[in-house]
Amino acid sequence: MSVMTQAAATAPDDTTSQRARAYQGFTQQIFTGGIRAGQFISQRELMALLDMPLGAVREMIPRLEAAGLVKTVPQRGLQVAHVDLKLIRNAFQVRSMIEREAVLNFVRSASEAELAAIEASHRDILQRAEAPDALNDAALLDDAQAVDWGLHDRMVDALGNDIISEQYRVNSLRVRLIKLEHSVITPSRLIPAMQEHLRFIEALRQRNAALAVELLEDHISSARSRVMNAPLEQVRSEWNTPHTPRRNV
Repeated sequence: MSVMTQAAATAPDDTTSQRARAYQGFTQQIFTGGIRAGQFISQRELMALLDMPLGAVREMIPRLEAAGLVKTVPQRGLQVAHVDLKLIRNAFQVRSMIEREAVLNFVRSASEAELAAIEASHRDILQRAEAPDALNDAALLDDAQAVDWGLHDRMVDALGNDIISEQYRVNSLRVRLIKLEHSVITPSRLIPAMQEHLRFIEALRQRNAALAVELLEDHISSARSRVMNAPLEQVRSEWNTPHTPRRNV
């Protein structure tokens, strides 16, 4: 095969890979708060933020638009999805519908060993959050976020349906935008969230589908209430040091 033929054969894969990396970078910026709801951002700014070439950024944009994560505004550029009551209602409704089906499957299919490991990871986070020096644990909130969302992602993925998993991941980005816009998580707020999860995990270990669904719905309802009723300014004072990072769970 000639050099030109090899280049032609590999170019589509390279382009797809760059587009995928750009999308992954965009989602990571949502997770960390680098990109926020309602923000206007140009393609050039995205290039710098994601450290990706313009072509990859341009090819990523239709995927973001199709998912409702950004829209093109004439003379202004790209606008990240604006958070309003409709978005909050819709995003949490989609989350509830998908996760309810996921729980009904997971309560039957998850092994005892996996559930024990999930419980242990939550108890570790809870112990760290309850420690007197929790505010000095720089990795606590990032680790808690990974454990929290990791359980939800795992349950959905256990359905074995790539379409549902992809839809759930996109909706999770909407939920992250909502939480970054309206609330933050602190160690004191982290404790009840982990306790909710542990009660839910216990229902899973008991193979009690009805209780697991009930506790899941209560957990999602509680998360929605925290978003609706705890704006950012109300909880900033819970941090004792101005340099402590803030994350959403």
